[in-house]
Amino acid sequence: MKTCIALLLALATAPLYAQAPPAGDQAQAQPAVPDVPQRGSTMAQVEAKYGAPREKHAAVGKPPITRWDYDTFSVYFEREYVIHSVVPGSPPVITAPDADSG
Repeated sequence: MKTCIALLLALATAPLYAQAPPAGDQAQAQPAVPDVPQRGSTMAQVEAKYGAPREKHAAVGKPPITRWDYDTFSVYFEREYVIHSVVPGSPPVITAPDADSG
């Protein structure tokens, strides 16, 4: 019993070490955010900048949601405006809400 108490006291008072983040050249580069259409762009602007999509899916629902597939990303439109651009397999990119939308 005394051994258990001594062990618990030793563990409780032992300093905890955290690995410091790498500095300078040791820092790992963050993956670049791919160039994808921005929210609010029109279908015409997307096609002018990125060319014709590999596939255009028919609109579904109300309001109509359309998906265009390119080789490295997909674009979702509500009516003719971009609402999301998605890169398959990448983590989501969190952006701050628009200042005007509050």
